[in-house]
Formats: sequence, C-alpha cells, structure tokens
Amino acid sequence: MGSSLRLLAALSIQALVLFVGIIALTAFAGPHKGAAHAAGAASMPAAPAASLPSPRIQVALLLDVSNSMDGLIDQAKAQLWNTVNLLAKATCQGQQPPISFALYEYGRSNNPVAAGYVRQINGFITDLDSLSMNLFSLSTYGGDEYCGQAMLSSLEQLAWDTGSRSYKVIFIAGNESFRQGPVPYTRACEVARQKGVVINTIYCGSREQGIREFWNLGAECGNGSFTHINQDARPEEPPTPYDSVLLALNTRLNGTYIAYGNQGAALQQRQYMADAKNLQLSTSAALNRVAAKSVGRVYNNANWDLVDAAATNPELLEQAASSYWPDSLKSKTPAQVKQIVQQKQQERTNLQKQITDLSTKRQAWLQQHSPRPKEANLQTAMEKAIKEQAGRYGMQW
Repeated sequence: MGSSLRLLAALSIQALVLFVGIIALTAFAGPHKGAAHAAGAASMPAAPAASLPSPRIQVALLLDVSNSMDGLIDQAKAQLWNTVNLLAKATCQGQQPPISFALYEYGRSNNPVAAGYVRQINGFITDLDSLSMNLFSLSTYGGDEYCGQAMLSSLEQLAWDTGSRSYKVIFIAGNESFRQGPVPYTRACEVARQKGVVINTIYCGSREQGIREFWNLGAECGNGSFTHINQDARPEEPPTPYDSVLLALNTRLNGTYIAYGNQGAALQQRQYMADAKNLQLSTSAALNRVAAKSVGRVYNNANWDLVDAAATNPELLEQAASSYWPDSLKSKTPAQVKQIVQQKQQERTNLQKQITDLSTKRQAWLQQHSPRPKEANLQTAMEKAIKEQAGRYGMQW
C-alpha cells in the first residue's frame, strides 16, 4: 500500500513538471509561432472551390408499340418538338443544360423474348433529325408489355449522368397491367433512385383503369407523376397568321447548310425528309420543329454541316483536306471557303432570329385563340411533369 502511494506521488510530481514546462514553452514561443502562422495564412492562396459538374437534361422515352398504340406513336412524333422547345428554354444558375434523348420500344412480340420484348432504338443522342426519323420508323405489332423490364433495361443500358444537378427522367407510356413480366417494377424503381432518375408513367386510357392496372404505383416509387391520356386524341391547333411565313423561312434556313464528308449529302436529305414527314403529320408538328431548328445550341448538325462544324472547331476550315468539302467548294481556296461559311453563318443567325421572334408571336396567338384541350394528351402530360420536376434541380424557365 505504501509503495503504491509513493508511486502515485512520483507520477503526480512528473505531471506537474510537464504541465509547467508546457506553460513556459507556450509563453516563449506562442506569439512568434502565432505571427508566423498568420503571415503564412495571409500569403497562402485560398484553395479553389471545387467546380460542380455542369447540369444536363436526359430524357428517355419508353413507348408501348403493342396493338392499338398507333395513336400514342403519332402523339410522340409530334410531341418531340414541343418537348425540345420547352427544355431549350431551361436555365440552371445561368447555364443552359445540354439536352439528349433516348428511345425504347416495348411490347412488340417479334423483339427478342430474352430481352422482355424490349428494344433500344437509340441511346442518348443530341441528333434530333435522327431521333425524329426513329419515331417515324415505329410501328405496332402485338405482344406483352413488360414495363418493369423496359424501365430496368433503360436504366442499366443508358449512360446516365452522375451529377446530382442533372434532370434525368423516364417517360413510360402504354396500357395493360404495369406488373406484367418477370422483372418487378419495384426493382427498376430501386435502380432509378440509386441513379437519381425520375420515372413518370403515362397510362393510355382512363385514370380509373390506369390505377386498377397499377400505373400510379410505378410513378409513386419512381418519385414521378402518374398521368392518363387518350392516345387516339388528335389535338389540333387552328391556323395562325404566322404559319406560311415560318414555313418559308424554314426553306431559306435549310439553304444555309453545307453538307460535307462521306455522309453529308445523305444526312442533309434526311433533314429534308424529317421536315416533310412532320408537315405530313400536322402543321403544328412542322412548325414546332421549325422553332426547334432556330435554337442553334440544341439543333446542331456539326457531324455533317460545315457551318455548325466550323462554329464548333474554327480551325477545321484550315486543317481539313479539300476532299472533305462538297464539290461546290473543292476548287476554292481555304480563305474563300472560310468566307462562304461565314456568310452562311450570318444568314442563318438572322433567319433563326426571325423564326424565334415569329414562333413566340405564334404561341401567343394560339394561347388566345386555341380552345382548351378537352382531354389530356402526351404533350400536356409531359409538359406538366417537366415543369414541376425540373425545378427540383434548380432549373427555371
């Protein structure tokens, strides 16, 4: 017991000595060290703030192409351009997010059984002519509608952006039971939550029937919205005083494109064909497409158009071999080619501005003179969901 007390006393004395030593060292070195530290902090540059990844908008369209869905496909063809024009106006903290679209079909019985009758038509692309033509290529053909499989396929196959500020959304439209197939929709919802993807369900039929067939549950677990539409409705817009002028401006706008490269001529023909098919579908679809073509950052054809390509890479005009150019430019000098491209660019800019101005006036005219749609359609369903949900990511119009 005595030895324990002596040991405790010795330890207490050592602790006291150590404490006094620390006080002395602090009193001696503290002011000098503090001054040096302050001087170092003043001279050291502040660490740059971590730059956040730029926000993006990614839209995946999953369309039922089983029997009786022809009306849905027609609405999707026309709705594309309204969606493009809506998203083109979105801004996020002063930035205009790039927009890309993916397209899937499901419910087609001659698609592979192992894939759940689901087929990717295109992954995320910005080539709007290609997307439009892909929509026009869709046709209906019987089959089972495996919604869970369609959603999971798009979630696993597509290159979804990983940024938390990006608006990533699936629109799945169709009918029949949402619980068909071997893949439960809840599994797709779980993957969607992990990737930050919103799922919107659009039932083709009455709201009551959509609920009986569980389409509302897909939206609830996908953090999205459930809507019902009449897939056979054909919303018509009355003619406006601006229609013929806009179509004429579109013809002039097409004249500002200079096709180049091996595929340039064919892709330019595809542009003309997309114009014609949309006009054949409806005047409204054609004019919404014209409005989208006036937004250069969204409707961009740098892969085949020399004007867009030069805007993306100004050095292209000096670096590329003459064999790269169309026949009309092969005999020109680089300086002459540059001058021609600049003239076409200026002409296009002027035409796009006129189209934008007139399209705005046309929309204002329609708001005053168009009857309210009696039934919800794909356009109203998608527009409502986008405006409500994109705000979650700081996007504004």
